[in-house]
Amino acid sequence: MALTREQMAQRVARELKDGYYVNLGIGIPTLVANYVPEGMQVMLQSENGLLGMGAFPTEDEVDADMINAGKQTVTAVKGASIFSSAESFAMIRGGHVDLTVLGAFEVDVQGNIASWMVPGKLVKGMGGAMDLVAGAENIIVTMTHASKDGESKLLESCSLPLTGAGCIRKVLTDLAYLEIENGAFILRETAPGVSIAEIAEKTAGRLIVPDDVVEMTF
Repeated sequence: MALTREQMAQRVARELKDGYYVNLGIGIPTLVANYVPEGMQVMLQSENGLLGMGAFPTEDEVDADMINAGKQTVTAVKGASIFSSAESFAMIRGGHVDLTVLGAFEVDVQGNIASWMVPGKLVKGMGGAMDLVAGAENIIVTMTHASKDGESKLLESCSLPLTGAGCIRKVLTDLAYLEIENGAFILRETAPGVSIAEIAEKTAGRLIVPDDVVEMTF
């Protein structure tokens, strides 16, 4: 069974480490803020100028002026800092973000990512994604494995305009966790109840299945 958005966020949260500065892109990545392990000190960064995002607010906590880069209302943790977007991008471009979590339309076997434009459709645009993929070494892409029409999003070569080239090494989909190495997707984990055959069928790019693939647990 495919992972829910919340389960995808939970799985990504396992990649967090104490003391990390982390940037969460719009969409599924923002949900990771709700699953930071208890007792772990992680500072979530937003390119609009907030370091120290907390979980999404309850109805009583909503502050319309406290938003993330996707215009969603957020909370701030103790010790948070608010600054200009120019300073925020200096932090990103300077390589001071330890982990970046991004959504995407497509990823390919060369580690290319397309996440900002679909010709003929209205999307939110590039935002800070180009800076994030250029300034971060540790990036996780989280996305559905295939489109609603069943077309694979894990490709031999991206068909949409690129956000960044050769920058992606880790992909978490609703079906699997994969790493990108030597021009192939390496299957590392399957979603609970999802077969390797289904993953292979929905992966258009070259797929390698090692002997030690494990099933995710929640």
